[in-house]
Amino acid sequence: MSEKFLDKAYDLETPEATQDFYNQWAASYDAEIAENGYATPGRIAEALAQFQSDLSEPVLDFGCGTGLSGLALRRQGFETVDGMEPSAEMLAQAQAKGAYRKITQIDTANRKPIPRGAYRLVTGCGVLGTGAAPPEVFDMILHALPRGGLFTFSYNDHALADRAYTGKLIEWVDVGAARLLFQEHGEHLPGLDLKSTVYVIEKA
Repeated sequence: MSEKFLDKAYDLETPEATQDFYNQWAASYDAEIAENGYATPGRIAEALAQFQSDLSEPVLDFGCGTGLSGLALRRQGFETVDGMEPSAEMLAQAQAKGAYRKITQIDTANRKPIPRGAYRLVTGCGVLGTGAAPPEVFDMILHALPRGGLFTFSYNDHALADRAYTGKLIEWVDVGAARLLFQEHGEHLPGLDLKSTVYVIEKA
């Protein structure tokens, strides 16, 4: 019986521990996630498509993992998807799926891995939250977007319960630095009875 990782994914406390954990999980990640009905990648792709009619414009799938989110974007009709991910083993799985134009390994010591203005469309599927990217990554992504850029992302129930994450969204919207275009709570991992809220925000 293969080792299960999903129940441990929300207890990681450092970037190093997170990267090591996902490197170990990479080979069995897709199968374990599929067992639990991973719904958020498709929901994010559908949400972005509601506000982006030009499907030829490149999308950056930040924290792309094994590429399930990239596949969902391609299935939605987005023609050009690039991936960024800190875990080398996860990136190897993503590369094999053939969904990405290019993939880049993120150096966790680099606080600005996205070149400013390089992408107008960025997605973050299950990236921001406990056991994954810290809240500051939200600021980094928004600063990298040009005015009018769209960030489509999810907060699962764990992130929604953590004001460090929800507070970032509130800060940007309350001061008028971003506009909330879309918000929908729905299935994330039904097998674990875990839900997520998908958001689309536009940088002002």
